[in-house]
Amino acid sequence: MARYTGPKHKLARREGINILGKTSASLDRRINVIPGLHSKRRGRKLSEYGIQLREKQKLKRIYGLMEKQFSKYVSLAQKAKINTEEALIQLLESRLDNVVYRLGFAKSRAMARQFVSHRHVLVNGKKINIPSYQVRENDTLVLLDKIAKDEILNQYIEEAQTLEFVKKQGTSGTFLRYPTKDEVANPVDYQLVIEFYSR
Repeated sequence: MARYTGPKHKLARREGINILGKTSASLDRRINVIPGLHSKRRGRKLSEYGIQLREKQKLKRIYGLMEKQFSKYVSLAQKAKINTEEALIQLLESRLDNVVYRLGFAKSRAMARQFVSHRHVLVNGKKINIPSYQVRENDTLVLLDKIAKDEILNQYIEEAQTLEFVKKQGTSGTFLRYPTKDEVANPVDYQLVIEFYSR
C-alpha cells in the first residue's frame, strides 16, 4: 500500500495542528504559518465543502493514510450496523500500526508502522508485517527482543501512558476492546468527515 514520504511538518502546518503524534519544538513555532510561497495570505472564508475537506484531510493525515485506503474505511463504517462515527473510529484505532503506537511501543504512528513493516511485532505469536492488519479484541502484541533491548526505547516504553482500551506489560500488550469516540482525543469533527463522503 502506498504511503506519504514527503515532509510531515508541512502537512501539520497545513492543518494547523500537530498531527505527528510527538512533540516538536520547530513545528510548534511555525504551526500557525501555512506552508507555501504566499503563506501569510490567509484570505478567503472556507465554503461548507472546504470545511468538510479540511476535516477529512486532518483525520486522514493523523493516521498516515492515503485517500484510497481512507475512503475504504469510511465506506465500511457506513455499512456497519453501529453508529458510523463509532465504526470509523474502531476501524482506524484497531489498525496494527495504531495499536502499537497506543501501547506506547513507538513515539509516533510512522515509527510504529516501520516496526510492523520490518517484522518487529508479534500478534498472537505470529509475525505480521501489514500495518493495516485489523487487531481484534484480546489479541496480544509482543515487541521482539532485538528492538526491545534498545535502552532509549525501553525507557520511553516504561514512561509512555496508555489509554483504557489497551493494557501494557513491559514490551507486550493486549488490545482489550474497541474504543469509544470519547476515549480517542482526535481534534476532528467526524460528522463532517462522514458528510464529505455522503455527497
